[in-house]
Amino acid sequence: MAMNLRLTPEQTAGLRAAAEQDGISMQEAALAAVNAYIARRPQRLADAIARVSVEDAELLDRLSK
Repeated sequence: MAMNLRLTPEQTAGLRAAAEQDGISMQEAALAAVNAYIARRPQRLADAIARVSVEDAELLDRLSK
């Protein structure tokens, strides 16, 4: 699926510099960032569940009865 990604001039410059340092294209760098973000989702979800289970332990205990 094609999409347009609109970046600020600063973001474009940063992406260009990072891609050049890594010896890859800007598209490859952007795709790597998207893939890294997607891969982190299960861990972010687990962290959120753990936080809620600690912060709301009393409420969850009351609801389980």
